[in-house]
Amino acid sequence: MAVSLATARAGAASSKVPLYHYIAQLAGKPTNKFIMPVPSLNIINGGAHAGNSLEMQEFMILPTGATSFAEGIRLGAEVYHTLQSLLKKKFGLSAANVGDEGGFGAPQIRDENHTLEIITEALELSGHAGKIDIGLDVAASEFFDPVNKTYNFSQKTGKNDRILTQDQTIELYKNLCDKYPLVTIEDPFDQDDFEAYIKMTKLMGDKVQIVGDDLLVTNPTRVQTGIDQKLCNALLLKVNQIGSVTESIEASNMSQAAGWGVMVSHRSGETEDNFIGDLVCGLGTGEIKSGAPCRSDRLAKYNQILRIEEELGNKAVYAGKHFRNPTHLLK
Repeated sequence: MAVSLATARAGAASSKVPLYHYIAQLAGKPTNKFIMPVPSLNIINGGAHAGNSLEMQEFMILPTGATSFAEGIRLGAEVYHTLQSLLKKKFGLSAANVGDEGGFGAPQIRDENHTLEIITEALELSGHAGKIDIGLDVAASEFFDPVNKTYNFSQKTGKNDRILTQDQTIELYKNLCDKYPLVTIEDPFDQDDFEAYIKMTKLMGDKVQIVGDDLLVTNPTRVQTGIDQKLCNALLLKVNQIGSVTESIEASNMSQAAGWGVMVSHRSGETEDNFIGDLVCGLGTGEIKSGAPCRSDRLAKYNQILRIEEELGNKAVYAGKHFRNPTHLLK
């Protein structure tokens, strides 16, 4: 992967164009305008990323109602700090400790409904309710029982009193989407539970983005299977998961051609390399996930996009509410 990234950077330098411009050329994208992505900011951690009882791994906010990436980051940061104060007030100082991706790990939070209620309260207190939507990374493979095909939403507590079937798990997601402004759900099932993915995509795919990470692993072959079987409607794109820029572009273009969303993503263990900031702007996917507005390894990506947006001026178009399919914004 390192050679692939270095080659892309060298190609941009040789062509005397910015890296995002060079990536757009490689991907066959327009270069007269560029789509600025909606950031998915991880504000509460659960699952393997936190020492609380939450099975779901990430609770994110998406500033879809902003008018620019810069405003989106500002709104997200204000909600993040409002949430920090709220958690301290409710549960004490320990509730505001941050995890690997910068989200709060509040051990006092009980379950996903409790979490979403607190996030909703923070949105209202910040004054940004209505401008910000919510996303989940469930990472359901972590609590899936392949023998019984059930999902144990009480695995971390050891109580085992919330073990749900496929249909019950789908109903859980449906109820959450009805109650909260949820617009994207990543890895809602185990990566091999195709039957559940097909059911949920058919039932809810027109209302919510269903993102495949473990399901697709940024592999073009696996992506094609997902498209053919209608497993989900969006790809989580990780360059260092598939291993090269070329394969990442192929997976992204395949997904967009099928009408899917593409969320460019960081990894749990990160560095301050900001390549994916250029990648998301070059590919024009309209959405990026790079953790909370906290920790330098996460902020490096957001800062790079801020620089790109400032450099582009009126050639930059924020994806906003169109983050799932923003290509028409370039016309």
